[in-house]
Amino acid sequence: MQDQWEQLYEAAKAVQNGRTVSPFIEAGGVAAAILSKSGKIYVGVCIDTACSMGMCAERNAMANMITHGESQIDKVLALMPNGKVGPPCGACREFMMQLDKNSGDIEILLDYDTRKSVRLSELFPDWWGAERFQ
Repeated sequence: MQDQWEQLYEAAKAVQNGRTVSPFIEAGGVAAAILSKSGKIYVGVCIDTACSMGMCAERNAMANMITHGESQIDKVLALMPNGKVGPPCGACREFMMQLDKNSGDIEILLDYDTRKSVRLSELFPDWWGAERFQ
């Protein structure tokens, strides 16, 4: 039986497909999978544009989740082009923190082989907006 990290890894790998969309846009080099609190998996890929208006894979996956009526995340996995996982960028961390008052508890995978993970609050201590949820 697959563990949750393996399920997320396989879901991200299934949509990862680095490609050129147009002379201005590349997509799919990085893929992400998130596990919502309800147990559903949502995926997304990065979209890189010449004008810097693209979207990270994690935010794309979160947009997919929000589109389907959810806003609470349990786990996040970002799959890099080399097959390794990595933490989300600052913009993605900020987006996650703004989703829910308990977003600091989101578990983020840092190393697939060892299953090393951290909570979002460890990557983003003393977040500026916490009091607005109270």
